[in-house]
Amino acid sequence: MSTYVIGDVHGCFIQFQRLLKKIKYSPDKDKIILTGDLVNRGPESLAMINFCLDHSNINTVLGNHDLYLLYLLSINSKRGKLRKIVSAPNNKRIFKWLLNKPLFIKIKDIEKQRTFFITHAGIPEIWSPDKAYKLANETSNFLKKNPKRVLESMWGNHPNKWNDKLKDEVRHRTIINYFTRMRFLRNGSEMDLKTTGTHAKKGFKPWFNYESNKYANKNFYYIFGHWATLKGKTKNKHFIGLDTGCVWRGKLSAVRLEDLKKFSIKY
Repeated sequence: MSTYVIGDVHGCFIQFQRLLKKIKYSPDKDKIILTGDLVNRGPESLAMINFCLDHSNINTVLGNHDLYLLYLLSINSKRGKLRKIVSAPNNKRIFKWLLNKPLFIKIKDIEKQRTFFITHAGIPEIWSPDKAYKLANETSNFLKKNPKRVLESMWGNHPNKWNDKLKDEVRHRTIINYFTRMRFLRNGSEMDLKTTGTHAKKGFKPWFNYESNKYANKNFYYIFGHWATLKGKTKNKHFIGLDTGCVWRGKLSAVRLEDLKKFSIKY
């Protein structure tokens, strides 16, 4: 049995199927974890969601596009590329399935003494992995209990810096932005949520350029998607970027956790 983590599919269902064939995926033995953004931009978002619904061994963290879909489903908005999902006969099942997906998945490999942290955009260095996990669960639980309240208030770039004293919707918006939209940070905390390329503004750096040996030790592996322009390059093997721009006619990529072997297929 193997566990594969696969980068942002964005509705590229045909490419997803080709990647499963390449890794010789066995639904009876293997597990799949997706880094979020299953939908939008690509042509077959509904097919991708339905495939996941039909395979209990597939799990995912929520990405910003998945949260957008949840919002559209919550208000029954039949606009844009996701209207087929909103209009689908099983739209309530899709909403419930996505609503119960986490922002953070943690996997421990006891045999090899490794821990994998899987989120859509990453984990800022100001949070220890344990604190990040607690905050992710806090927001996930609040989302499940108050979906309309969270989904309607999660938009916006402010506040763009964490503060433990943040409360209610503002607190959850900030947590969501770190886990699903973050790329560049200043002083390990302040987010630049506008820059989407690979060149940081003055004073900012990629979130994964950790300075702390404590949180970037040899036993920790951070796996994320979201940042397609990186093409999976982080210059540090402990930070594994898996969004390699499939929907932009790049590649769809996976990593097998047991041996850290990477796989990819061209669009």
